[in-house]
Amino acid sequence: MTLDISSVLQGGYNHPLSRQWQSRRGLDKSMFMYPIFITDDPAARVEIPSLPGQCRWGVDRLEEFIGPLVKKGLKSVIIFGVPLACEKDALGLPADDPKGPVILAIKKLRALFPALFIATDVCLCEYTSHGHCGVLDEDGTINAVQSAKRIAEVAVAYARAGAHCVAPSDMMDGRIKVIKRGLIDRGLGNKCLLMSYSAKFASGLYGPFRDAAGSAPSFGDRKCYQLPPGAKGLARRALKRDVAEGADIIMVKPALPYLDILADAAQLAPDHPLAAYQVSGEYAMIVAGARAGVYDLRVMAFETTESIVRAGATLILSYFTPQFLDWLEV
Repeated sequence: MTLDISSVLQGGYNHPLSRQWQSRRGLDKSMFMYPIFITDDPAARVEIPSLPGQCRWGVDRLEEFIGPLVKKGLKSVIIFGVPLACEKDALGLPADDPKGPVILAIKKLRALFPALFIATDVCLCEYTSHGHCGVLDEDGTINAVQSAKRIAEVAVAYARAGAHCVAPSDMMDGRIKVIKRGLIDRGLGNKCLLMSYSAKFASGLYGPFRDAAGSAPSFGDRKCYQLPPGAKGLARRALKRDVAEGADIIMVKPALPYLDILADAAQLAPDHPLAAYQVSGEYAMIVAGARAGVYDLRVMAFETTESIVRAGATLILSYFTPQFLDWLEV
């Protein structure tokens, strides 16, 4: 029997932590997912100047990096690969290289911290020679069908390696359905959660992340596939589309400039957990203001994060996660 996509729900609550995300509640440690950057130098620890307090890490440094945070109550991470030594190509083939940083990090973290929930960002931009998030036609435009197929291949590879969650951030049309079908057909649909960057906007707040991941496009921009900032109706359509295509969690990115979209998402999909990504530029902006004496860092971190939860988020991807592990200690 072939399961229909809409029939597969267990991937969304297979893990004890993802079961907690199914309910709406006040701020606590389990709501924070920490974005981490893994590079292909296994011994690396490289500070990212535009993203204060954050580093690129090598696989061999994960125990010293993540271990103390797990002891403080870290429940989940999302992995971003930062390949520096690989040969990038038009299809982003290094993305699912078994010896690449993401798959090695999944396996390492599963071995070191069995209770840690491991999500993986799924995109091609860090691995393509052109720096775009999909596969391009000869004229430089996006080939949506080939993009969705290639992104699904990467997602399935991460799930097979042991990721609890795959999270496509590319904004290619139709990729949620293709990924979900790929997971189901390989016996992973009930084991791996699918979290979609459903409403990802073409924002000016991604600069520090692109420095961290080395993912700036070599030509043009991403406005033809990321949502226009004023496109409230388009965001609603994208959210509804990804729910219909099988997403277990939907996400809005960035968070603070799009709290109205978060509220819309909570109304459009009240039965789904809702994630919000407080992106690199938001984080860097808050830190800069605190360093300039405009406000207290902790006060503003709480105020902005609580506004995200108030708008409807049940899961927050945040670079403030290590601080909140201390701040929420009781």
